[in-house]
Amino acid sequence: MNILNLEATLKLQIKKESEKHKVTYHDSCYLGRYNEIYDSPRKSLGAITGIDLIEMERNKSKGFCCGAGGGRMFLEDESGERINEERAKEALSTNADTIASACPFCMTMMTDGVKHFEKSEEVAVRDIAEIILEYIN
Repeated sequence: MNILNLEATLKLQIKKESEKHKVTYHDSCYLGRYNEIYDSPRKSLGAITGIDLIEMERNKSKGFCCGAGGGRMFLEDESGERINEERAKEALSTNADTIASACPFCMTMMTDGVKHFEKSEEVAVRDIAEIILEYIN
């Protein structure tokens, strides 16, 4: 069930006048590629008039891992850029003020990536549920 269903059954009422935010959504590996759930989170965010949803270049089934998958969040990378930093760079390139996710591991990795680029004051990393909560009556 997404926010559109909840609004249609009057279980949720979305505020009509709300603060505007540019949001990019990071597809988690488990929800996205494993369970093939791509549209529902986007429809929920898109139902909020205060949100301008901006896609990253790699999204949905062609999305890119945050770096936590397979326990990688506990390992040090041996060469090259850290995976979470690469994905955070992609998210930051959208100029969104919020990076949304539906996975606590992704949120940790994206938060660390945003900190690496010293953008924590400008860009928030938030769970999709937190964002929706902000916009309902």
